[in-house]
Amino acid sequence: MGMISSSIARKVAMALSGLFLVFFLGQHFTINLTSVVAPDTFNSWSHFMGTNGLVQGVLQPILIFGVVFHFVMGFILEIKNRNARAVKYASYKGGANASWASRNMIISGLVILAFLGLHFYDFWIPEMIHKYVESHPEDPTRYYAETVHKFESPVRVGLYVISFVLLAIHLWHGFASSFQSVGFNNKYSTALTKFAKVYAIAIPLGFIFIAVYLHLNQIPH
Repeated sequence: MGMISSSIARKVAMALSGLFLVFFLGQHFTINLTSVVAPDTFNSWSHFMGTNGLVQGVLQPILIFGVVFHFVMGFILEIKNRNARAVKYASYKGGANASWASRNMIISGLVILAFLGLHFYDFWIPEMIHKYVESHPEDPTRYYAETVHKFESPVRVGLYVISFVLLAIHLWHGFASSFQSVGFNNKYSTALTKFAKVYAIAIPLGFIFIAVYLHLNQIPH
C-alpha cells in the first residue's frame, strides 16, 4: 500500500510540475510573439522581465527548480516503471499497447533538456554576464536586435525547429495525461483533453514560426 501511495504521489508531483511548466511556456510564447508583431512591446516586456526584482529573485529560481524537478522526476518514474513492468520487452507489443509519444517520453524529454541547455547558452547566460559581470548600463531597447541576431545561423534555427517538434510530441501525451494524474476526471475532461492536444501543436508551431521569421528578417549589421 505504501509503495502504491508513493508511486501515485510521484505521478501527481510530476503532473503538477508539468502543468506549471506548460503555463510558463504559454507566457514565454506570448512575449516572444511580440518580437514578430510589435518589436517595441517585445523590448518593453523583456526589459521588465529582465530587471524586475520579483521576477529575477523569486519567479526565476522557482522556474529553474521546476524544470530540474520535472526532468529528474521523469527519469525516476521511467526507471520505476521499467523495473515494475511485469511484461518484458521481449513480448511487448509496442504501439498496440500505447502511442509512440507515450512510449518515448524519456527520449523527447532528453532532447528538450538538451534544447533548454542550448537556450540557456544562447539567452540566459549572456544576459547574466551582460548585467552582472560586465555591468553594462540598462538599455531597454537592446532585446529585439539581440534576439534577431541569435537566429541568424540556419543551423541554430534548424536545431530549434527539431527541438520544438519533439516538444510537441512530448506535450501531446504529457499535457493531456497530467489532468488524469491529478485526478481531474469530470464532465470537462473531454474538453480539457482536446484543449491540451491543440495546445501541444499550436504552441510549438508558433515557436517554430517565430524562429524562422526572425531568421528571414535579419537586421543589417
